[in-house]
Amino acid sequence: MQPDKHAKGGKYLIRSLYFDNAGDKALREKQDGVNLREKFRIRYYNNDPSLIHLEKKSKLNGLGTKLSASLTAKEAQAIVDGDLAWMMDSSAPLVRELYCKMRAQGLRPKTIVDYTREPFVYGPGNVRVTFDYNIRTGLDCVDFLNADCPTVPAGDAPIILEVKWDAFLPSIVRDAVQTPGCRVGAFSKYEQCRIYG
Repeated sequence: MQPDKHAKGGKYLIRSLYFDNAGDKALREKQDGVNLREKFRIRYYNNDPSLIHLEKKSKLNGLGTKLSASLTAKEAQAIVDGDLAWMMDSSAPLVRELYCKMRAQGLRPKTIVDYTREPFVYGPGNVRVTFDYNIRTGLDCVDFLNADCPTVPAGDAPIILEVKWDAFLPSIVRDAVQTPGCRVGAFSKYEQCRIYG
């Protein structure tokens, strides 16, 4: 496999801001294993807010999908600040959907999740293998664009090896990721970052 060309020095930093409501709907659905669930986040890479993504991750029968829309730094800050009226007129359906769910379900920015990712790619099957580590939580801080917003380690979070592919997983990759002493399972960085509240 080759390092992802977008990685600087073989890795990049990811900062996400996850949304939830006062009853912790997204967190509780993950913990309870609800079959159909979704969560929203906004994210940028390498401390560079010139490209910010709003994303909705959904799970159904264990299979995940992700929808994405671009945000400007000004739009992302407006969401953090609770200035939402502009979202109704957005050309991006995902922005309008988040607006509706912020109004109807009470979704609000909940916590920052920071981590380091080392990504590798393999052409056949469009395979992507990533190692995520140094997972940190912003606790109650939701000042997403503030590089000085303090974060702390999210407990004893493991290194996460994740394998994603399109139509098929080549046997050479499947064999390479069978590492002794590791366990297969679901892991939510958002859930891990909520361990302190």
